Amino acid sequence: MHRRNECDKILLVHGIWMTGIEMSRLRWYLSGHGFDVETFSYHSLRRTPEENAEQLQQFIKRRQYECVHLVAHSLGGIVLLNLFDRYPDQPPGRVVLLGAPVQGSMVARRLFAHPLTRWLIGKAGVRGLIEGAPPWRGQRELGVIAGTSGVGMGRLVGGLYGESDGTVMVSETQIPAAVASHSHSVGHMGMLFSARVASDVAGFLKTGHFSEQQA
Repeated sequence: MHRRNECDKILLVHGIWMTGIEMSRLRWYLSGHGFDVETFSYHSLRRTPEENAEQLQQFIKRRQYECVHLVAHSLGGIVLLNLFDRYPDQPPGRVVLLGAPVQGSMVARRLFAHPLTRWLIGKAGVRGLIEGAPPWRGQRELGVIAGTSGVGMGRLVGGLYGESDGTVMVSETQIPAAVASHSHSVGHMGMLFSARVASDVAGFLKTGHFSEQQA
């Protein structure tokens, strides 16, 4: 077991169609790296990312964190950008986004365009999967991880080009203000179960760099 870190709190934020249980493996990995990990759960379809950011703000205030790292997957990353856009004064800590389509999602746009599949996106498109997230306004170190396996449900919908995790294109995850970015040959959901991805997340939260940048 690793020793506790100076800032040892992590709050995980899940993606669309999820409850947070899907992040249990990642939570277990990060706990093994010496972190105390919690999960924020929200309704991904019934509320907009901005509304869920309000719920997240209240969750953080109730916890009264002195320092907390934030790690978000997929739509959860868009919720975080909405959080920092509306409530920039957050407790100190670093941020990692996993496969988050902050530039908007081509797969989501295709699903939303069809009447029979529009319900699969719900309200997640507003300042989110359809429109794209607000610009990053957090005054802290931000790391971005993308998947490149190319295998996922997005292939069934179509519209993907270039490198992708099978659901989200690498280009859709890019944030110019990020201090570091890294990619792994994993799928969109597979990154939540990858020990290598978890090690990358832990390393960034401890140092502000991904492993290959620590020379």
